[in-house]
Amino acid sequence: MKMLMTMINYATKSALAIALEKLDFINSKKTGLAGKSTINRLEYCPETILNQKESRYHRIEHDPKAIEKAFVEIFLASYKKPPREIVLDMDVTDDQVHGNQEGAFFNPYYHGVCYAPLYIFCGHHLLVAKLRSSNVDTAGKALPELQRIIGLIREKWSNTHIAH
Repeated sequence: MKMLMTMINYATKSALAIALEKLDFINSKKTGLAGKSTINRLEYCPETILNQKESRYHRIEHDPKAIEKAFVEIFLASYKKPPREIVLDMDVTDDQVHGNQEGAFFNPYYHGVCYAPLYIFCGHHLLVAKLRSSNVDTAGKALPELQRIIGLIREKWSNTHIAH
């Protein structure tokens, strides 16, 4: 029994030493795979924090509308001056899945279970990338996307002819 207690005591001290060593590493200025803020980050912000925007405990969230707009803004910024004409190319393709992913359906055209993402390009610039279920009309909801990006393009390039 004494031998067992000695082993447990040794194992506890060893584990504590390893943990303290890791904490010293995290608190030091050494660069590792993850920083202190990453290791200590909370997945969900406590509801008790009143001012969540200024609190250091918050989830990093995205703004889908800003991301969608960024694709078009990057395209527009790539030109020094507005071109006379641009051609928008809409493509729907298949993204095959394996398993029971939500929103994936069998599509007889693509001969498999897949998503049907919508892409809109201008040359080599990606303007829209929308993941969609494959049980919808391939042109479904493409018009609002086309109208959205044409509106953003028209704000900067009012005289450019847009072909599609």
